[in-house]
Amino acid sequence: MPTPGATDVVNTRDRLLAAAAALLEEADGGDVPTRAICDRAGVRSPTLYHHFGSKEQLLDAVVSHGLREFLASVGDDSSTDDPVAHVREAWDRHVAFGLENPSFYVLVYGRTRPGRPCAVVADLRALMLQALEPVARHGRLRVTPEEAASQIVAAGSGVALTLIAQPPEDRDLSLSAHVRDAILAALTTDPPEGDREPTTATAAVGLAATLTKTPEGFSEAETALLRDWLGRLAGSG
Repeated sequence: MPTPGATDVVNTRDRLLAAAAALLEEADGGDVPTRAICDRAGVRSPTLYHHFGSKEQLLDAVVSHGLREFLASVGDDSSTDDPVAHVREAWDRHVAFGLENPSFYVLVYGRTRPGRPCAVVADLRALMLQALEPVARHGRLRVTPEEAASQIVAAGSGVALTLIAQPPEDRDLSLSAHVRDAILAALTTDPPEGDREPTTATAAVGLAATLTKTPEGFSEAETALLRDWLGRLAGSG
């Protein structure tokens, strides 16, 4: 049962999120003043800072919430067991989010500062890592899932921003598919055929992906050393 006052706290936070989201849509990529957010939510600026720390952190929360809702709404329609196909779908969902929410997407990347990652990047990397880990376990990833996720998110963001900048009537959606397939061809391998053995690098990536916890009989230090060795083998090509 919520403690007294807990509902008010949740409602205030939700009102701030809703107000910021509505104003972002209305601004169409323009600035959203702190005062306008507070007026729309019916609070004073200290309340905004209490819940989010700054206007920038509030806007980050709006975009992250929007991405999670979007991903939940589109779901996973894959009917294949091919793990690489799931990575393709994750790419497509990323680009689709940018095209369907251009104001949010452009705002986040437009506020990028040196040393300060975009708010949406962590969520997108988590989406990609979730899709890439089965690829690694199947021995079909040439680099670590973390490296692959970083490359895929960077390339996907560039594609999304490029498509957003194009007039809708001239938008060439095949660009996304071409870049996606080129990136995946560089990062993944074909399924093993017959008795063909995986390469040392892909086998190392696959084994590393299974080390989600310390194996029985190993100390934490030994597990860390094993991960280091596997990382070196994975980088051997």
